[in-house]
Amino acid sequence: MVAVALVGLVGCTAAQPVRQQDTSRPKVLASFTILADMAQAVAGDHLEVTSLIKSGAEVHSYEPTPSDLRQAAGAVLIVDNGLNMESWRERFYINLPDHIPRVTLTQGIEPLSIDDAAVAGRPNPHAWMSPRLAMVYVENLRQAFTKIAPEHGEDFAASAAAYNRQLLQLDEELRQTIARLPEERRLLVTCEGAFSYLARDYGLDEAYLWPVNGDSEVTAQRLAGVIRLVEERQLPAVFCESTVSSTAQEEVAAATGSRLAGVFYVDSLSGPEGPAPTLLELQRHNIRILMDGLLQDSP
Repeated sequence: MVAVALVGLVGCTAAQPVRQQDTSRPKVLASFTILADMAQAVAGDHLEVTSLIKSGAEVHSYEPTPSDLRQAAGAVLIVDNGLNMESWRERFYINLPDHIPRVTLTQGIEPLSIDDAAVAGRPNPHAWMSPRLAMVYVENLRQAFTKIAPEHGEDFAASAAAYNRQLLQLDEELRQTIARLPEERRLLVTCEGAFSYLARDYGLDEAYLWPVNGDSEVTAQRLAGVIRLVEERQLPAVFCESTVSSTAQEEVAAATGSRLAGVFYVDSLSGPEGPAPTLLELQRHNIRILMDGLLQDSP
């Protein structure tokens, strides 16, 4: 196993402690755990942020429940990603009181289009996977929180600035670490096409079995294409994500002599005891798995 040392890891990698529910603080509801983590980092102790979708659950095809509606009705703000990430969003919102404000955190981001004929023209929703674009999320959170609790505006600004400094450090860590990969190994093969922003930022090629988890049926043509690409590049490792089945990717590994080298976290955090309890740790976990896999000897 290749040991990967990430630059500047010490000092900001510890998981945040699990927050106890505080009935005295205004409640903010985020659509899934990644956004809830970012939102709590900006909110500090002034707001209580919870996630509608729990860790490990699939976001794209989630079906809200009556208890979700009750939870949302008690919130002072609802936070979502947009870009078709929450395909159920409008059906959910139509049942909520109009007075509850909502903020879409990808507002202001120029999205990448999904490069797939089956969903041509649709935006790739996974913009938070770019640390630089995650800073846009942070600014949208700061503005939204300042509107609902202006008396804490200075604290929100300070928390946002501190979190952005961590994102910039993460950006440099990822850049320096991925630069160690030989050119022929800079191909990221995953189940979902959720890494387009990260691949663009750090000079990686990408291949995937389906464009988004909401359209996760693997066609024979796409499977054959991924197998062919892995063989051509003599890639030693392929990967899959925590919220989906890895069965199809196991077929790719078996057909090419590569190995399924680990589980990435993308749409969901792992929970406090897992390897990806925060967005920052999610990125560091993924890059360790990536480097350990792709720096192995060729199959």
